[in-house]
Parts: sequence; structure tokens; C-alpha cells
Amino acid sequence: MGISRRHFGLGIAAFGLAACTPTVPVGRGSGGIAADLRPVPNSGYDAWVASFRTRAGGYGISAATLDAGFRGAGYLPGVIERDRNQTEFKRSLEDYLSIAVSDERVSKGRAAFARHGATLAALEGRYGVDAEIITAVWGLESFYGERRGDVPVISAVSTLAYDGRRGAFFEQQLVAALKILQRGDITAARMTGSWAGAMGHTQFIPTSYLAYAVDFTGDGRRDIWSDDPSDALASTAAYLQRSGWTRGLRWGSEAGANASSGRVIQPQPGGPRFAVTGNFNAIKRYNNSDAYAIGVGHLADRIGGAGPLRASFPPDANGMTKQDRIALQTRLTARGFDTGGTDGVIGPKTQQAIRAYQTSRGLPATGTPSPELLQSLR
Repeated sequence: MGISRRHFGLGIAAFGLAACTPTVPVGRGSGGIAADLRPVPNSGYDAWVASFRTRAGGYGISAATLDAGFRGAGYLPGVIERDRNQTEFKRSLEDYLSIAVSDERVSKGRAAFARHGATLAALEGRYGVDAEIITAVWGLESFYGERRGDVPVISAVSTLAYDGRRGAFFEQQLVAALKILQRGDITAARMTGSWAGAMGHTQFIPTSYLAYAVDFTGDGRRDIWSDDPSDALASTAAYLQRSGWTRGLRWGSEAGANASSGRVIQPQPGGPRFAVTGNFNAIKRYNNSDAYAIGVGHLADRIGGAGPLRASFPPDANGMTKQDRIALQTRLTARGFDTGGTDGVIGPKTQQAIRAYQTSRGLPATGTPSPELLQSLR
């Protein structure tokens, strides 16, 4: 199965909308917000905002909220660039799980689970959603809060509403974001998120926030942006509960290993099979992708102490297994060709390293892995 990846925002979008495809979070980097995600003058945008302000009263938005929300806001060229150039590519389930359920994500998930155990147990008791599942969603959406995004949401969603490609949708998000400000849950300065407006530890878009966010701490604000993830985790649990989660029912399992359902799926031909339950469908309400739901379920199992999948995946289209790809990356790295990691996923950095190595050997610079290429590195 090929998985088409389109970034809606930073992570995998509880983002209510979630482009219906699995994504894996990307970080902010060490240099802070990118230069093209800072406001620049744009007369067309200014005219659109002026027009929107005349309509905003009909949505119940006060003039004071508009003033506060748009103070310092502006047109973000980088948002349009990212929206129009979202990379479309196919990822196998094996590659997706290599990223989504990496050793680092598992170990950090276990640490986060232990650190917030009391809160997670309370959420499981209140909402019936397994504490490990809540933690896994958190891990996939923002790497346990490390990658929440720092783009001003009002600027991001107003830029996208002005652009018009999905104007009606993003105007809805803008109205919802302003309503959040009006209710006092957050200030405009602190309302930050992904380039497409997904916010907080579990990356809610504004309309999903209005529908599902929870004040678990009892301070009168549903603060999914705080370093304390309690409200965000509670909001995720509430979302899943209202999406049909059944208390005490597993999401599913690898088929043949205590299979808990009569429905069996095999997303990647020749790969593992999974027996799934109604709770698998509840996870898909968060992001409508089999790969995402398997990623959440398997990561939750690993956080809870389970081991890797038992069944193996077949060789890829180039005739290489994951272990072959890891060996290729390891050998390239040892020779000074940086692959960006040795996870067995052939991404742009590995392709660049392959091309550099091929060039150094006088070979055609295809950037394509192969058994022959691996053999030449032995």
C-alpha cells in the first residue's frame, strides 16, 4: 500500500480535518521561526482583512477581539508556499511505522507515560480511553509536546483564508480561533501552532478545539498550549470518546497474536496482517488513515511494554529489506556520506548521500538504493 503524505500542519492532525493521510511531525529547528513565516506587507491581504472585519460581527466576534487578534498579525508568505507545495509521495506502511514507532518515540513515550501517569490514569477513568492510546496520539502529533509549532495562528489561518484555495474552510478556522480568544482561553501572542493552524500538544485545529477541548485542570481555561499537557491530553481523550471509543476494547492486534476481531486488514501486500476493532475506527476519526490508526495502536502497545511486530515486511521495489537499507545507510555514513540517520527509510538525505557516493565512484548519480550498491560498500 502506498501512503500519500500531505502536511496539513505539524503533526498528524487531530487537526480534525487531518488531510486524511498520515504524517509524522517535523521540528522547529534551532533557529526559531523561519524567516518566511514572519509577516510581510501585502495590500491584498490587508484589504481582505478589512472586508473580513465587516463580516465578523455576524459571527459574534467583537471589535475588541478583532483588534487583539489582528494586532501584530500579517501575511505569511511561507504559509502559502507550504500549502501550494506540499510534497506528495508514497510511503510503505513499513517506512511509516519505522518513523512513527521508532525506538526513540517508544522510549520517550514510556518516559512520558511514567511522568504523567496519574493524569493519564485519571483520563482513562473519566473517558474510558486507554492511557497508552492517549500517549501514543500525543507522540505522533507533537513528539510528546516537543514540536507544538510556533507560527501565530491568526496570521496563518487568515493568510490561508485570503489565499482562497481553501478559503471557506480557513475562514471557518479564523472565526473559531477568534472565538477562542474571545472566550479567554489564550492570548493572541500565545496562540501558536503549525503553519496551517494546528495547535497544542495534540494539534487541534480551531474548530475541533471549540468542539472537543476540555479544561481538565479546572483553571477556567482550556489550555492546550501550556507546557503542562493535561488539558491537551484530556481534549484528545474527549475527542476519541465522542468518536465512538468503547471502554475496555483493544484497538486491535497483529493477526495471529491474540487477534481480537473478525475484521482483518493487510495494508501492505506481503506485510503483517492486523485484526481490528471498532476502536480502530475511532482512532481513524482523528485521522482517516489505516496507517495512522495502526501507528497509534502499535505505538500504544510498545509504550505499554509490547515488542515489535512479529511478521516481517517484504523487500521493497528495489529488492531491499529494511535491514539491507539500514546496512546501506550505516556504510554510507561510515564513509562520510551523511544519510541523516540509519532507520532504513530512504528519504531525501539518504538519496543525496547515495548520489554523492555514486559520483565519487564515477557511477551514474541516480540516488537509488540497490543490492548492488550495498555490495559495493561492503
